[in-house]
Amino acid sequence: MEYAAHILVVIGIYAILGLSMNLIAGFAGLLSVAQAGFYGVGAYVAAFLALQFHTPFVLNLTVSAVVAGGLGFVVGGPSLRLRGDYLVIATFSFQVIVLGVFTNWTSVTGGPMGLYGIPPVHVLGSAITSPLGFLVLVAATAAIVLWIASRLARPPFVRTPKAIREDHVLAAVRGKNVARTKLSLFVVSSAMAAVAGVLNTYYMRFIDPSSFTVMESIFIITIVIVGGAGNLYGPIVGAVVLVLLPEILRLMGIPSAAAANIRQILYGLALVACMLWRPQGLIGEYAFGREATPK
Repeated sequence: MEYAAHILVVIGIYAILGLSMNLIAGFAGLLSVAQAGFYGVGAYVAAFLALQFHTPFVLNLTVSAVVAGGLGFVVGGPSLRLRGDYLVIATFSFQVIVLGVFTNWTSVTGGPMGLYGIPPVHVLGSAITSPLGFLVLVAATAAIVLWIASRLARPPFVRTPKAIREDHVLAAVRGKNVARTKLSLFVVSSAMAAVAGVLNTYYMRFIDPSSFTVMESIFIITIVIVGGAGNLYGPIVGAVVLVLLPEILRLMGIPSAAAANIRQILYGLALVACMLWRPQGLIGEYAFGREATPK
């Protein structure tokens, strides 16, 4: 039971990350590789507050989301003026900078050794220490994030991002505020990624920079592409598929050292297969690099 709960917790955290990425990639067609950076910002802010000031979980969650959202506003302002490869390079630069801060600002982040001893979440005076208990917290948080995403995915708001995705010049000519819409989605997306980082921090009770690399950003993008960009539930499907994949390898009895390499190969193959034969993903609406494809 605890093993199943652990897998569901991981799926829930990655589903939140996928939902955050889908807001900008699936609905607005903006490909960013900085999502793991915002994920890490949320994780480190929460860990620092919990360890240094012993502040409660809800406050740490709120502060982390606000800090990441503010950072998203600062980064997104100039970066979102770019498109295509230039946007990827700009967000990649931010990702590299953030990872460098996590690794070298040892007095705050613990450097390569990370931060450990993070206290558990307390609800009504009781500590949540089991995967099953934490699953309830993750499920509730994911439901709230899904609700926020669903509100943003409904008309009339969703028409502007989709118009930008299909033709940003035409959207601007028709009076859509392209810059404000893209920046708003980027800020909300950054805050959502930070929420996932906070949950990961409290669940693992240890964080280090290796969890927030460029490869993690690519994995988040893969979740969206495989599950289906532009569909509200696509990232959830992608998270289920890609989190369960390595568990299947484990059940097959493949040694851990070999399974790690095989897992990366399978992730790559899944990404390539989707881009070649199903670019809109399993249940998606938007095909990266092509015109939008119906479900």
